[in-house]
Amino acid sequence: MTDINKSVGENVLLAGTNQLEILLFSLGRGSEGEREEIFGINVFKVREVINVPEITRAPGSLDSVEGMISLRGVTMPVINLSKYCGMEVKDKPGIMIVCEYNKQVLGFLVHSVDSIKRLAWENVKVPPVGVTNKHGGLVTSITELDNNHLVMIMDVEKILSETAGSSDDDSKYVGIKPYVKRDITILFADDSVVARKQIQKTLEYMGIRYISTENGQEAWDKLTNIAEQAKINRYDVSESIQLILTDVEMPGMDGYVLTKKIKQDSRFNNVPVIMHSSLSTSANKSLGESVGVDAYVGKSCPKELADTLSNMLSL
Repeated sequence: MTDINKSVGENVLLAGTNQLEILLFSLGRGSEGEREEIFGINVFKVREVINVPEITRAPGSLDSVEGMISLRGVTMPVINLSKYCGMEVKDKPGIMIVCEYNKQVLGFLVHSVDSIKRLAWENVKVPPVGVTNKHGGLVTSITELDNNHLVMIMDVEKILSETAGSSDDDSKYVGIKPYVKRDITILFADDSVVARKQIQKTLEYMGIRYISTENGQEAWDKLTNIAEQAKINRYDVSESIQLILTDVEMPGMDGYVLTKKIKQDSRFNNVPVIMHSSLSTSANKSLGESVGVDAYVGKSCPKELADTLSNMLSL
């Protein structure tokens, strides 16, 4: 476990290379003795991996929320991922993965951790409908290892919204004002269903049209098509689309590479790019700046997103 925690602290060097490192883990063998499924989580979101500590049960919590713990002065909820997935497993979880994203810290109970694997984002794919349905939308992307084992990468925004008191109620959108200075169309890219719904709702409150894409490659394909149409019809791309909003972690092409491609293409000179991510540390913001992003805003705060969009569009 020491080697895993060391690698967690060093993985920031991968940003901008269209690569990622994922921590592989198992939720245990099912009650029918079937083969253990392998899951993964981006190491960027992992603080550390520890043995399961003593947990204080929180009254009234969801069944998948085991309770609360205090770790190094931080109080956090602890989620049993096998219960969250509706899996009946033989063994109790023995490991806790401590994660930080969207400025929140929480623990995931798992059966065991395996290793950290480095992957190229182009080898990370959108999951088939069958996989998505089986795990209740928990799996946001999949990849295959050299040993032909399938790894399912979890949608942590979904887990947070459903278990840790981050539900998307209307109170989050209080104070968002319509943007009335001019007609606006925004293209955004995000692989999380939860995040896309929140972005869509924010833009609808603002009265802004949008083009939704699920990953960086899809976004780039649509942007190049828009640029080609603009060239054929002899108008500037900024007349069709006024801003691009991108997540960082996405299958196919991550947000760093997408931003770099946009900024290196003169056709998009008049279209600003905002990075919208749960990876909100100063290091991640600096990496966004290094590829030319115009602004960086954290997830799960629609009002902050709306204000950032309004400010950028008004420049």
